[in-house]
Amino acid sequence: MESNPLSELESVIKLPLKERVASLAALGRRMVEHGANGSSGPLLSHLVDALESGQGSGRERMELGEVLGLLGDPRIATPEEDRYWVNVPGETSLTIGRYPVTNAEFFQFVQDGGYENRELWSDEAWEWVQSTPDPWPSHARKETSRVFVVANQPVVAVSWYEAAAYAKAHGARLPRMDERVWVVRGAQKRPYPWGAPFGEGNANTQEEVLGRPCAVGLYVKDRTPEGVSDLAGNVAEWTSDQLAAEYLVHPGAWDQPSLAAWAKAATMHHPSSRWTNLGFRLAR
Repeated sequence: MESNPLSELESVIKLPLKERVASLAALGRRMVEHGANGSSGPLLSHLVDALESGQGSGRERMELGEVLGLLGDPRIATPEEDRYWVNVPGETSLTIGRYPVTNAEFFQFVQDGGYENRELWSDEAWEWVQSTPDPWPSHARKETSRVFVVANQPVVAVSWYEAAAYAKAHGARLPRMDERVWVVRGAQKRPYPWGAPFGEGNANTQEEVLGRPCAVGLYVKDRTPEGVSDLAGNVAEWTSDQLAAEYLVHPGAWDQPSLAAWAKAATMHHPSSRWTNLGFRLAR
């Protein structure tokens, strides 16, 4: 009879932390392959602890994060929960999403009929969503999108129109660029969430050569003292700032160099733009 992978957990958690990350990821992957459901519960807290440790290579942590997403990441909340939000002190009070919006959240928006709810879309956005050949739900079903739609990874390939509709559905909005800069820099004027210099292994940027987004919060250094994560890397983020026909984007992402991770870095895209490095987060 084939053994239950969960029976190995006790011996795995006795390993030194650097070895434990890869072993927990491998154990979790076998649980996924066994069609784990509620039986994976005892493993989840150890996966989260290993992720939060920041130990292991980038690829080992990425595998661990993906496995956690496939088993059911307990860190992922919804905008209706208080733990979803972080209050950031400043000249004006700002409440912002702890993580970029995840695939799990956005899938729920789709299932709740967000793409059929006319009230969530501006006239321009509604015209776009009715005419585009592959809105996000269609894009996400493609085989080439599989590695981008893990539940606890940031949702990507979302247009500004789709991001704004999601925000409205939750009584929220997209952050302004100046707000996002303040969250990163704080009163200390940090160039990156962890301070300076940029260093190695601090954020999911091109230098890490992971080749795609990873689970939110995986890079524990890419986190402000208040607890806002993934501000320098992982995925670029739409903002609410419009210039002519385009919107400002913070470009720090998995396929962009460290220069794009700087707090004040910015680029511009048309609201219909959709890239596998571009997501968003909420503010209110």
